[in-house]
Amino acid sequence: MMMAAAALILGGGGLVAVNFYASASEGDAGGQGSSGHDMAQMQMLSTIDCPDVGNSLSTVPDSAKSRVDRRLADLDTQITDAYTKFADNKDRIQRDPRLADTMVLNPLKRQRTDSIGKIADATGQPDLNDKGLAACTMRAADAPASNDQNGNQANGQNAADNVTASGPARSDFVDIRSVRPNVATPRPGRGASTGTFTSDCGRNQNGKRNPDNVIVAPGVSNGAHHMHDYVGNQATDAFSSDADLARGNTSCRNQGDKSTYYWPVVRILNQGNDIDANADGGGKDKNVGKIQTPAQATIQLVGSPVSKVTAMPRFLRIITGDAKAFTNGNANANASWSCTGFENRQLKDKYPLCPQGSQVVRTFKFQSCWDGKNTDSANHRTHVAFADKRGACPAGFKAIPQLVQRIVYDVPAKAGAFAVDSFPEQLHKPVTDHGDFIDVFSDQLMGKAVNCINTGRSCA
Repeated sequence: MMMAAAALILGGGGLVAVNFYASASEGDAGGQGSSGHDMAQMQMLSTIDCPDVGNSLSTVPDSAKSRVDRRLADLDTQITDAYTKFADNKDRIQRDPRLADTMVLNPLKRQRTDSIGKIADATGQPDLNDKGLAACTMRAADAPASNDQNGNQANGQNAADNVTASGPARSDFVDIRSVRPNVATPRPGRGASTGTFTSDCGRNQNGKRNPDNVIVAPGVSNGAHHMHDYVGNQATDAFSSDADLARGNTSCRNQGDKSTYYWPVVRILNQGNDIDANADGGGKDKNVGKIQTPAQATIQLVGSPVSKVTAMPRFLRIITGDAKAFTNGNANANASWSCTGFENRQLKDKYPLCPQGSQVVRTFKFQSCWDGKNTDSANHRTHVAFADKRGACPAGFKAIPQLVQRIVYDVPAKAGAFAVDSFPEQLHKPVTDHGDFIDVFSDQLMGKAVNCINTGRSCA
């Protein structure tokens, strides 16, 4: 006799997997075991999927910003801790699915309810409490993200295919030669700004790294829960103010560029661990392996195919991509992976396997439209925007120089050999790749860059 136990994985936000069945004719002598098929389905549960509260914030009063930032960072830490508890007890949870609720989801929901309530009070947005943001689920790595409105599954993999317990999977990799050319560049029009400005800031040869994120989690150590490479401003950490950045030293050859450029590190996974194996952002947050210094790192400002550009405001903050795209869905994902010699083929949700003599390339093309007023926004996104397919900015936005970062690595051409750092519950998926930027150009140098771009020249 087959007995359904659908409620076993209920809680914290609804049914998180297919019904779990116990059979009196299968399993142990007491009739409480599960079939091999159902256990295989349980084994597919790979991570925790929580709504992104930050993306739901419309406005944050200046007086409440520091409190809200800290509460948002608390939410990230709560997910990290819950994922660690899940990963450390995965065998127990597979044997008794009810533990998914009692050990992980229900305690997490209580913590999130408290934090979200405090954010709602601080921002004057009581409706946050009514959006169902506190409830999380556990999901399989091959299930679509709960917030992906299109049901996209391109970024998912079977958890049984994981190279390590926390990802990535072998099927997160693809031979770049099997990818069709897919890059379309708008043709410059009559009013285009076709020049470029290049800033040589090195490739982080001095190893400036930390697991902070001064844009998203200012004042919070280990706010990123993964390690970042930095070039440019050498004063950047979680506690840096605009004044600190203005006074800071820079790795850029032109000392007028004190901007902060940072991105998650890439690690080789099969050559032992780095010095952060027991540290925040490293092994404590499921980021293991040897950190790779880029072979090249190019920073360039480019123009618009349809108009002239205006200067960026000093201390403008831009995030491109989404560090939580695996669970959030692809709406803000902007990862771009390729190989040297094949850069007309870009990958969003796969790591490239490059042929002999070719290197892995990450490219970040930042938003190139600015609202003309704000250097940041409540969700760190709405004050900037991407141009449309023709290269035109949305109504009310101004074209600014577009930051393009190209980062090259010498890594093994083997599935599972390397991965980008991530929040632990994001399983090191390539779609979560992202870049961060704070403009600290001097007014004089920004003026030079804009002039070069608008007059069609190449400057440095």
